[in-house]
Amino acid sequence: MNMDYKKVELTEGSIYKITSLGSRDKLLETEGIFKGFINIGVDETGLLIELNKNHGDMAGKIRIVPLHVILLIDVLDAKTNSKIDDSKEMSHYVG
Repeated sequence: MNMDYKKVELTEGSIYKITSLGSRDKLLETEGIFKGFINIGVDETGLLIELNKNHGDMAGKIRIVPLHVILLIDVLDAKTNSKIDDSKEMSHYVG
């Protein structure tokens, strides 16, 4: 996969494999489609991941992975960002 590593960002629809802290002596692997971010409480953010078939009966369910427990993210299939960055649009005044 050819990718401009200076412009890597998490994009909706991309497939990621996330390794995070699980229980005391165990790592948790989450693999699936990135659906976006979610606020958890006041100061915490998490990733919304739609679990893939590797998760058996949980396939198709949404898992929230808090950012503070993520150890690494493998990019399995990156989609381009289809959202327009509002800050990059030309501003104009109508009036």
